[in-house]
Amino acid sequence: MIFPLCHTNEINDPGSKSFEIKYGRKEISLFVVHKDGNFNAYINSCPHTGVNLDWQQDQFLDMDNMFIQCSTHDALFEIDTGNCVAGPCVGDHLQAVKLVIENGQISAQLTRI
Repeated sequence: MIFPLCHTNEINDPGSKSFEIKYGRKEISLFVVHKDGNFNAYINSCPHTGVNLDWQQDQFLDMDNMFIQCSTHDALFEIDTGNCVAGPCVGDHLQAVKLVIENGQISAQLTRI
């Protein structure tokens, strides 16, 4: 299923934005990161504890905008792969969400969660 999220110009570069999607009976929390012209999306859940990653509304990046940072244990994840490179979940990764971008519209393509 395709779920429209926002227009590409609604997320700063670098920047991030969170979204809540009703998927069947579930509420799915995800976020999109815009960095160097690329967009990546992940389920908003730390693989270490399952907590949401954002430390403020739409704030998922570290101070240098180089990594996604977990608000709870400061784990760092690569923006383009979701791989954890520092913190208690090193070697684990975020669950990626496939994005479809057409005419500037960003949509999430969910198959199963």
